[in-house]
Amino acid sequence: MSSDSSKKRKPKVIRTDGGPQEGKRGKADADQASEIDERRIQSCVHFMTLKKLNRLAHIRLKKGRDQTHEAKQKVDAYHLQLQNLLYEVMHLQKEITKCLEFKSKHEEIELVSLEEFYKEAPPEISRPAITLSEPHQQTLARLDWELEQRKRLAEKYKECLTSKEKILKEIEVKKEYLSSLQPRLNSIMQASLPVQEYLFMPFDQAHKQYETARHLPPPLYVLFVQASAYGQACDKKLVVAIEGSVEEAKALYKPPEDSQALFHPPQKRRRPTLGVQLDDKRKEMLKRHPLSVTVDLKCKDENVLHLTFYYLMNLNVMTVKAKVTTAVEMTTAISAGDLLSPDSLLNCLYPGDHGRKTPNPANQFQFDKVGILTLSDYVTELGHPYVWVQKLGGLHFPKDQPQHTVAADNSLSASHMELTVKLLRTRLQSRLALHKQFASLEHGVVPVSSECQHLFPTKIVSRLVKWAAIPYEDYAELPYTKDVIEASLAEDTHLYYMALIERGTAKLQAAVVLNPGYSTLPPVFSLCLNWKGERTSSNDDNIRAMESEVNVNYKELWGPKPGYQLLTNQLQRLCMVLDVYLETEPHDTSVEGPKEFPQEKMCLRLVRGPMRLKPFKFNYPQGFFSHR
Repeated sequence: MSSDSSKKRKPKVIRTDGGPQEGKRGKADADQASEIDERRIQSCVHFMTLKKLNRLAHIRLKKGRDQTHEAKQKVDAYHLQLQNLLYEVMHLQKEITKCLEFKSKHEEIELVSLEEFYKEAPPEISRPAITLSEPHQQTLARLDWELEQRKRLAEKYKECLTSKEKILKEIEVKKEYLSSLQPRLNSIMQASLPVQEYLFMPFDQAHKQYETARHLPPPLYVLFVQASAYGQACDKKLVVAIEGSVEEAKALYKPPEDSQALFHPPQKRRRPTLGVQLDDKRKEMLKRHPLSVTVDLKCKDENVLHLTFYYLMNLNVMTVKAKVTTAVEMTTAISAGDLLSPDSLLNCLYPGDHGRKTPNPANQFQFDKVGILTLSDYVTELGHPYVWVQKLGGLHFPKDQPQHTVAADNSLSASHMELTVKLLRTRLQSRLALHKQFASLEHGVVPVSSECQHLFPTKIVSRLVKWAAIPYEDYAELPYTKDVIEASLAEDTHLYYMALIERGTAKLQAAVVLNPGYSTLPPVFSLCLNWKGERTSSNDDNIRAMESEVNVNYKELWGPKPGYQLLTNQLQRLCMVLDVYLETEPHDTSVEGPKEFPQEKMCLRLVRGPMRLKPFKFNYPQGFFSHR
């Protein structure tokens, strides 16, 4: 490099203009040139040294790089070896975990206990000398014994399958025989219908009824079964039947068919108003089951009480409607209109059971959702939900512990069936007896049977001139009935009547409260005598005594059992005691002429005691009146 630079340099040309100055200058230039050559030589040496050092630096750098690369290769080899070892460790750990978590199939098998194994397994399998000390051999032996047992059971299973196939073939043969037998039985039953009718043994009709009963809801089914059983065992005049549409009942348990909806998409309809929606919800809430059970109670005189029982599906309660059919056409009586009315005929069959409210406590919450205030607004259409009706259907709704679901109980229905049937038949007979009596009372005739003639004297002058039914509101407005109302002896479920008894100028008004449980519960009379002023029990002790004669001493007037003549005997006694009251009154000397009511009754004493009570008790057969 230095040689190249020296070659390129051009020697400086020193010009001399001559003289000594030029000599000095030439010498100085020569020295300067030698110094420059020397320094040029030194610089070349230095360049050579620098080049050498540069080459050494490059050699050392390459050597360092080669050493570094060699060391890096060793590190990479060691790192790769480490990664391989770590992978092998991880693989071995996974294999160890799998081995530790491995569950053999024998762990899922419920092997017999060790006691049973050593007791039942043969020695060649159990090998107690080895298995008792080695758990592994013990497990293998137990598995061998399990395999042996399963082989035996498999053989037995095959034998059972063979036996089963044999039995199935026999069943098929018998089914074919029975299927061919059914048409023959049907033809025999059809041919025997005249015989069944002649012998009063309607087997075919009963069979159809029981087939229909399969579609009844549980409460109606319980009622049908228990009423039919009671009729067959104890009461031949009780007839049970099922009415309604069986097809509609079957449709209730079928899933909705959506096939028509696929082919006929629903059309857009106008959205119903809130009122229409509520009406639809009420109708759905009060929906009855399509089937109903009818019970006909026949009496000895061929009068029939028809009861139709319904089931309200969404309310889970039963209702009943009543109807009466008489053997002979009865005389129409205006005052007897409510006696056989379906709304009042079955009222208070059991005390306090009015049939106006639902016996199911859960119904009130259902009513609140659809805006129904009370079920009494719908009983005319749906029937009355009496408590005894629920019990006949096996339904019981405890008030202290309400239940979400109430199931029909056969035992509950059976325990109430006999008493309820007797009460129903008694209620019908008592109402029919009252109906006949009211027809006579409206014509002013108090019918008294021959068995009760001894309770009254031969001659009674006072006569019944009016008998009419009155509403509860008119009864409550009468001033002389307040004591009866305050004593809770008059309720809006009772029947109310007004009787007018006259003799001469005296008029006795009798307000009568007829309890639905007549004649077990007697009528209650409140009296008001219009004669020389208005006399009631509040201002005349003898009027109170007259009321006691019919209200307190009613047991004397029951007559022959079951006491259906109690009301007419009470009215006849009122006529009798009115005669005694008027005939024993002292004669008013200020009035000229004979006494208005001459004494015709024989009395031992006219009055007695400080209250001046009259002798109202009639003594038979002597025929005189005395005090009690």
